[in-house]
Amino acid sequence: MNEPGERSTQPSDDPPSTNPGLYIDPALPRFRVASPDGIQSPANGPFHFPPEASPSIAAAGRSPIPSAPAGRGPGGRGHAHADLTTGSVPRHLWALAWPQWLENVLGILDQLVDLFWAGRLPSGFRAIAGVGVTLTFVQFGLMARQGMDQALRAMVSRAVGAGDTHLANHIALQAFTLNIIYLLIIVSAGWLATDILLITFGVSDEIRTETALYMRVEFLSMAPLAFRGMSGAALQASGDVITPLKATTLARILGVVFTPILMFGWLGFPAYGLMGAALANVIAQGAGAAVNFYALFRGTSRLHLTLRNYKLDFPILSRLLRIGVPASLGGLERAISQLILLRIVTPFGDVALSGYALTRRIENVANFGGMGVGNAAGVMVGQNLGAERPERSKQALRWGLLVVLGISVVVAIPMLTFPGLFVSIFTTQPDVMDLTIPWLRILVFGAIFLGMGQVFQQSFNVAGDTITVAIVTFLSLILIEIPLAWFFSHGLGIGPLGLGWAHLIGMGMRAGLFVPVYFWGHWLKVKVI
Repeated sequence: MNEPGERSTQPSDDPPSTNPGLYIDPALPRFRVASPDGIQSPANGPFHFPPEASPSIAAAGRSPIPSAPAGRGPGGRGHAHADLTTGSVPRHLWALAWPQWLENVLGILDQLVDLFWAGRLPSGFRAIAGVGVTLTFVQFGLMARQGMDQALRAMVSRAVGAGDTHLANHIALQAFTLNIIYLLIIVSAGWLATDILLITFGVSDEIRTETALYMRVEFLSMAPLAFRGMSGAALQASGDVITPLKATTLARILGVVFTPILMFGWLGFPAYGLMGAALANVIAQGAGAAVNFYALFRGTSRLHLTLRNYKLDFPILSRLLRIGVPASLGGLERAISQLILLRIVTPFGDVALSGYALTRRIENVANFGGMGVGNAAGVMVGQNLGAERPERSKQALRWGLLVVLGISVVVAIPMLTFPGLFVSIFTTQPDVMDLTIPWLRILVFGAIFLGMGQVFQQSFNVAGDTITVAIVTFLSLILIEIPLAWFFSHGLGIGPLGLGWAHLIGMGMRAGLFVPVYFWGHWLKVKVI
């Protein structure tokens, strides 16, 4: 038997369907995957799996499954090459979580920088409202695309956990193909429909004048942002969380530097006003995407992509869509709920719209640990399911809930105690502050449930159970939060604060509905590759 990590020189006599290390749907035709060195190897042919990583294989006496070589990076050094199927679950979870947690902090910083400088434009709080409206529309397109990232994470992490890096490389390229097609459609549609969207949602003439060009360029920025996101998702699913962090750090630094320069015309640059923030975003996201793609195509991480012998693989594309479309529907449900909430708050005027923009962005600060820990738990879940270790997958989810609960409580304390301090960073307009401070206090409690829900969501999505996540999201957001938001704000006359109370109830229901899904256990049995 070969040492772990070596190529097996002897083919296995076992049919692929009897190999416990990796499930291959017999309904799918066998396809061949191009390795970085040009060798063609069948994705469901003889595989190699280290016997210690799967006791059932060793016990069965089956032939080892050849593990594809990693890229030309520091083999064995750093967590990019760590075996997540053995060792301490909380230690692995933390090693995966903190870079993604920090990456999310930097992502939140990007949005807050736009709000901060927008508040210093002559239009003041109306520019803040314009940023909030624009980000709501842009996030609609991004959330719909995130389903493809979830499918990418699910299939890549499962393939890496099963020891087949060549298959993981192949899946990543097919997922990138789907993303490019989607972006061509959504970016073009957003650019052309900007004025129609602003008019349809009842945005005032003052805000529309301030926002239209900014919104168009933000739609363009979706392309480099999505490229950074999908390449980062592939790297994270393989266990490399440091490279995406480097990419995000570079993007945020460039964004922070260029935003005021292009908005106000510093250092001899033209003054583009609010549109300058969007131009800075295009530059920054493009640079960040380049860092991730360099790692993927140069092989400095576990994955090593190549376009040599590339061709469309319709069985893989079909599987990506089967997993990704329900996840995209879940993202669309969240995005649609944001658009409807925007329409509910618009009749209350520009001050309410500005308060809505501020509270939604500051809420991300209260929940900055949720997505990072959720992504880390998802990677652990996916790779351990690929190695047929469902109990470790369950442990990763439980540890993720504990970590995100602790982070959320710690962050909530100063935000509940000094909410005015956070709001005053962006505006000191008295009527905006009077509305935003109590609204923020409500959303801080909602952020605790939001973070726990994200751990459940990411874990189930990466496990491949995207349909259940979409159903829970539909029940909690579309059937609970939105009707309550209208009823509280307009029916009972509470006003804009009614949206905050509805959000708190909706997020609590969402986290609660995920609990029986966890115990049901169907998410541990979904076939992904």
